Amino acid sequence: MCRNIRTLYNFEPATTDAEVRDAALQYVRKVSGFTKPSQANAEAFELAVDTVAAATARLLDELVSSAPSRDREVEAAKARARWERRAEAASPAGAAP
Repeated sequence: MCRNIRTLYNFEPATTDAEVRDAALQYVRKVSGFTKPSQANAEAFELAVDTVAAATARLLDELVSSAPSRDREVEAAKARARWERRAEAASPAGAAP
């Protein structure tokens, strides 16, 4: 749905409340179409962010995995490598003559 929302489950160290809230904010922004809501919509927007964050935290707390926890640095390095491959493929210099 949204590239900016990252997987939060099964990481070591565990996902923080700030990461959960950031993901909830990105989701509500995407769904509402607002980067920053008007004053008239601010209360509904913040309530939605809080509700999504609470549901996300509850989900993460209740999920069970037999897989080993993933390392954030390793996953970030994989993501950077994927980005570099996409950027290289998209650049004119990376195109075959």
